[in-house]
Amino acid sequence: MRISRRAFAAAAVAVVLPLSACGSGGGGGGSSDASGKVEGDITFQTWNLRANFKPYFEGLIAEFEKKNPGTQVKWVDQPAEGYADKISADAAGGTLPDVVNVSPDLVAPLAKAGLALDLDKAAPQYRKEYLPGAWAGHRIPGLPGTYAFPWYLNTGPLFYNKSLFKEAGLDAEKPPTTYDDLFADALRLAKKSGGKVATLANVPTIEDFGRYGVPLMNKEGTAFTFNDSKGVELLTQYKELYDAKALDPQALTATPESSGKKFLTGAVAMNPGSALDLGNFKKQAPSLYKNIGITDQITSTGHVNMYVMGVMVNSQSKRKPAAVAFAHFVTDAAHQMSFAKKVAIFPSTAGSLDDPYFTKEDGTDETRVRVAAAKSLKTAVNYTPVLFSEQMKIALRNEVAKALQGKQSPKEALDNAVKECDRLLTQQG
Repeated sequence: MRISRRAFAAAAVAVVLPLSACGSGGGGGGSSDASGKVEGDITFQTWNLRANFKPYFEGLIAEFEKKNPGTQVKWVDQPAEGYADKISADAAGGTLPDVVNVSPDLVAPLAKAGLALDLDKAAPQYRKEYLPGAWAGHRIPGLPGTYAFPWYLNTGPLFYNKSLFKEAGLDAEKPPTTYDDLFADALRLAKKSGGKVATLANVPTIEDFGRYGVPLMNKEGTAFTFNDSKGVELLTQYKELYDAKALDPQALTATPESSGKKFLTGAVAMNPGSALDLGNFKKQAPSLYKNIGITDQITSTGHVNMYVMGVMVNSQSKRKPAAVAFAHFVTDAAHQMSFAKKVAIFPSTAGSLDDPYFTKEDGTDETRVRVAAAKSLKTAVNYTPVLFSEQMKIALRNEVAKALQGKQSPKEALDNAVKECDRLLTQQG
């Protein structure tokens, strides 16, 4: 799936969901003791949620305060722009709120600075309530512990254009299910169309290497390893696609939006997406909608990629029992289900994906996508390493582009990318 961790909610919904947030207080490691009476004033910060979900969160807070007399939750919502920088500034200034909506990459520096509460120590009784893969999503290599409650998850299928497959002499009812099939079909589509139809519109990202089965990082979290022979093999395949125009020529500068437009116009045969996209296809490209195929993400590991968001408790909070109780309340099964029915995301709580809402089809494509995604999420993996920063993503993309353009070999490109990512990793410490 080609949706970045930061942007996945925007791809699942027509609005920008919070892909992060903030916590309350100082530097150094706070106590992991969260026992005591649930009382006092706490602050909960979200990212760009108020405009679209104000009634939901106001109701959630009122319900918590009624259940816990003597508590008061102040809800702060920040704009999306520059949010990671805002977190850094608040962390440095000791002004992070008590409860923080974070993505795994944003919780990592907070955990290293001792600002994220270790839930394995402070609230281990809740772990069994969540999917194992989701609970593991906010673990940091090199550190013991788990640093946020899992909140909502997302993943999505691959869409493909059946008419383009038929025109190339391929079986439109049997889309590729392995990487070998994908690359073979892509080369055939490009050849049959005289280079006018590409199958893919994006260069490989770190999650693609993960799905291909490439080891991305050592267990200690001290070095990246995606330049091994399997990583080189994947990039070599992409180079072959690029040369044959089976990978869109503009893939080097593509965004999820531009890739989506290429798919809409029939210039690209396959594209990742979500249930929301089906409504767009119906409205903007009825002929495509009639010929839309839906298939699973392609993976060599048997596990699809997922994106996970979490709710962190600030280890410096002066109201830790209340902060932990509220973070758990936001992410418990009942409230995750109610939120999932308002927007195209999925709950991270154990058993929730067995609800009929996620298991029973009603004949619509939208439900078909939701049911398939929910099933795959039970064993899904967040392939993007927690320590893989935005700068690292750019470094990998730049080196991949050089390889595709023939300016360096795939091996040289990945060696250079690993070298730069390792350098950036030492600066995080």
